[in-house]
Amino acid sequence: MSDLRQEFESNVGFPLDDFQGRALDALDADRSVLVAAPTGSGKTVVAEYAVARALAVGAKVFYTTPIKALSNQKFGDLKRSLGEARVGLLTGDNSINGEAPVVVMTTEVLRNMIYAGSSALTGLRYVVLDEVHYLQDPGRGAVWEEVIIHLPETVDLVCLSATVSNAEEVGEWLTTVRGETEVVIEERRPVVLRHLYMVGSRDSGDVSMLPTFVGDDFRPNPGVSRLVANATKGRQPGARRRKVLFTPSRTDVLDALHAERLLPAITFIFSRAACDDAVRQCIRNGVSLTDEDERRRIVEIAERKVGVLSDDELTVLGYPAWLDALGRGIAAHHAGAVPPMKEAVEEAFAAGLVKLVFATETLALGVNMPARTVVIEKLTKFTGEHHEFLTPGEYTQLTGRAGRRGIDTIGYAVALWNPFVTFEQTAALASTRSYELTSSFRPTYHMAVNLMRRTDRTEAHHLLNLSFAQYRTDKAVVQMERRLERIRAEADRYREAAECARGDIDRYRNLVDELERARRSRGVNVAVDAAMERLRPGDIVHVDGSDTAVVLQQAIRRGRGLHIAVLTTNGKRLQLGCADFGDAPRVAGSIELPLPYTPNQHGWQRRVLELARSAPVSAAPARSRPRPSSVQHLSAELAEHPVGRCVDLRRHLAAAERLDRARREIGRLTDRVEGRSESLARRFDRVLALLEGWGHVDVTGWTLTPAGEVLAGIAAECDLLVVEALRAGLLDDLDAPAMAAMVSCFTYERRGPVDERARTRIPWPDPGLLERWNDLERLARALWLAERDAGLPETRAPDPGFVAYAYGWTAGRRLDEVIDADDPEALSPGDFVRNVKQLLDLLRQVADHATDAGTAATARRAADGLFRGVIAASSVVGS
Repeated sequence: MSDLRQEFESNVGFPLDDFQGRALDALDADRSVLVAAPTGSGKTVVAEYAVARALAVGAKVFYTTPIKALSNQKFGDLKRSLGEARVGLLTGDNSINGEAPVVVMTTEVLRNMIYAGSSALTGLRYVVLDEVHYLQDPGRGAVWEEVIIHLPETVDLVCLSATVSNAEEVGEWLTTVRGETEVVIEERRPVVLRHLYMVGSRDSGDVSMLPTFVGDDFRPNPGVSRLVANATKGRQPGARRRKVLFTPSRTDVLDALHAERLLPAITFIFSRAACDDAVRQCIRNGVSLTDEDERRRIVEIAERKVGVLSDDELTVLGYPAWLDALGRGIAAHHAGAVPPMKEAVEEAFAAGLVKLVFATETLALGVNMPARTVVIEKLTKFTGEHHEFLTPGEYTQLTGRAGRRGIDTIGYAVALWNPFVTFEQTAALASTRSYELTSSFRPTYHMAVNLMRRTDRTEAHHLLNLSFAQYRTDKAVVQMERRLERIRAEADRYREAAECARGDIDRYRNLVDELERARRSRGVNVAVDAAMERLRPGDIVHVDGSDTAVVLQQAIRRGRGLHIAVLTTNGKRLQLGCADFGDAPRVAGSIELPLPYTPNQHGWQRRVLELARSAPVSAAPARSRPRPSSVQHLSAELAEHPVGRCVDLRRHLAAAERLDRARREIGRLTDRVEGRSESLARRFDRVLALLEGWGHVDVTGWTLTPAGEVLAGIAAECDLLVVEALRAGLLDDLDAPAMAAMVSCFTYERRGPVDERARTRIPWPDPGLLERWNDLERLARALWLAERDAGLPETRAPDPGFVAYAYGWTAGRRLDEVIDADDPEALSPGDFVRNVKQLLDLLRQVADHATDAGTAATARRAADGLFRGVIAASSVVGS
C-alpha cells in the first residue's frame, strides 16, 4: 500500500468497507471504476481518493453532478476539507475559482467545455460522474454519454451510481469506450432497512404498523395478508362490501411515528400542492415537534438563509406561515419553493431540528437529507395522463433516505394501505431488486454540428456507435419482438371476445363516454363557450344583467374549462366561467388596455375603469330561455342501443378495454423496435441532411457554415429554432425586457397537458412582441414539417406562457407585481425562479454567440436585468 493510500485511509476516520477498498485498488491500478452501491453507503470516499491522487501529482479533477444544488453542496464539502484556494465551482449560476485543481460542475458544463475545446481540460486526470445512473433521464441523460465518449483517453472516470441490476453490462460498455474499467457492486445497505405496512381498522378505530416481511428472505407477512383478505370479503356473493379498513391520515401516521420514536421522517407525496396542504393540515391540528431552544435555532437558520430577500419578496413567498411551520419542526420540500427556503429546510433537517418533511420525489436525488423513517403515501403517481406504479428503481431511490449512518442502526420504510393496491403488490415492489439502467442517447442538432467540427465523418459515426444506446440495441430488439408476438396473440383473443352479435360495441362505448362527459360538463352551453373563446382583452361585456365588465385575460382553469378574468365597472376583479353567463356573452364595446400590461397595479385598474366608463356601450340583450340538455338525447340513444340488452355485456366491455390496452402497447413496442433497429449513425445522417437543407452545414465538404458555428454554441432543447430565430431577425432591435420575453418562449414549458388555446390568450406586454411571436410560430411549423419529412422527432413547441413574467421582472418590477399571489393559476415562486435561471442561461449563450453585436448586447443587458432580488439570492453559494 502506498504512503498516499495509507495517509488517506487514516484521515477517513473509519475502517473502509470491502467495496470501498476494491474501488481504491482499481484507482491505484490506473483503471476507471464504476461503483454501484445504495444511498449513504460511502461511495463518495472513492471520489475523494481520486481527488487525493490527482492533487498528489499536480493534476486536475472535475467533479460533476446532475443538478446545481448538488454541485453547491459538494463544493461546500470539498472547500471545507481542501481549502478555498484548491476548489472551484462552475454552474449556470456561479463561476468561482474555475482554474482551481478541483472544480465542481454540472455535467452540461463539462460537455460544453469538451465541445469548445477548453484549455481547462489540459492536465485533467480524473472526472467524477456522480449519480451516473442519471444517464437514463429522457431529457438530459444523453449529456452523460457525450461526456463519457468524448473525454480525452488520458482521463480516468469515477462513476458513482445507485444500485442497478445491469452494472456489469454498464461496466462492459465503459471498458469498450474508455478502456479497462473495474465494476464494484455493493448491495448491502450501511443501515438495515425495515419495511412496515400501516393500515387502519374501522371496527376498532386503531391504526396498526406491521412488518411487511417475516424472516430474512423477504417473505410477505402472512398475518397482514390474512388481515387484508378477511377485511375485504363480502357478506354474500354480489353483496356490497363494507369498508372495514382505511388509509391512515397524516395525523395518524405522525402519531404512530412519534409513539414508536421513528422521527425524523420524510413523507413522499407526488404533488407539490399536497405537500403544502399536508403542512397546513398539521398546523391546523396544532402539531408542534420542537422545544423553545430548537425553535430559536431554526429561526436563526431561516433568517440567515433568507436575509438577502426583501420584505416584499418574503410576503409573496408566504414567509410568516412558512416560518411558523418550520419553527414547529414541519416543512415541505419541492421544486415550487425558492432555493433559500429549501436550503433552510435541508440545514434544519440535517441538524435534527426539523422532524417531519413532506417532499416530492425530487428530494430523493442526491441532496443530503437522511431520515430515520421514509413514508410513501401512495405507490402510484400521476404522470399527467394516467396513474402508474412506482418502478423498483424509484422505490429504492426514495427509501434510500431511510436510516442515518452513524446514528441509526435501522432505517424504516413505511407504506400505507390503499384500496387500489394489494398488500401483495406492495410487498413485491419492496422486495424487487431489479433496477436496470437504460440509455436516452440520440443525436441532436447541437451534438451533430460539434461532431462535424471536431471529427471527420468516419470518426463521427464511430463515436455515435460507441453509445450505450447502440451497445444495448441488438439484445433489446429480440426481447421486444418476442413480447410483441405475445401481445398480438392476446389482442386477437380480446377482439373475438369483444364482438357482440347485437351490434357495434365500439359505438355503444362511445355513447357511454359522451354521456359521461355531458354529465360532467353540468350542462355548459356550447354557444356560451364559443362566445367566450372569441372574447379578447379590452372587450366590454354585460355581466349580472345591467352591469358591465372589461375583459383582462382568458385562461383554461384546470378541471373547470374556459374562464375569463374581468374588471367590473364597480372595481371588482372576477373570474367568470360558462356557468356565470345565461346567454352567450356579446361584445358591448371595446377599449385599448393601457401599456405596459400591469393588471395587479391599482393605478392601472383605475385607468382601465376611466376608459371603460367613457367608452360607448350597447344595451344588454334580453335573456333567452334555456335549451334542453344534450344529456337527455344521449341517454335516450344509449337506452335504445341493442348492445345494452346483451346478457354478456360486461364480458364484451371488459374484453374491449383489454383490447384497447393491447393496441396501445403494440403501438408503443412497434415504435421502439423501429427506433432501435436503425443505427444512431443513420439517424445522425438524417440530422445532417436537415441541417444542410437549412444552411447550417456542408455535408460534402464536411464543414460548418457561419450559422452552424452559432448552433455549435447554443446548448438548448430548442437549439436549432433559437438559431433560426436569430437568423430571421426575430431577436433584433428589442429592448432588454422584450428580449427576455421573446427568449423565454424557448425555455419555458407549461407543466401538465399542453393547451393550444391557452397560448392564444397570453397578455402580451408589447404589441410588437405578438407579431414576432406569430413569426416564430410560423418558423416552428416550417421546422416541424422538415423534421417530419426527415423522420426526426419534432422540436418542442415554443411556449409564450412566461412572457409576461420575463418582461416584468427584467423591467424592474417587484416580485409581488410579477406574481399575483391571489391567482391560483399563477406560477409558484420556485417555478418562477427555476424558469428565470433557465432563461438566464440561454440569454447568456445568445449574448456570446449572436452575430449581430446589438442583439448580443441586448441579450446581456436582459440577463443582467433578470439577475437580481430573489434570483440572485437563489444563486448564492454557502449562504
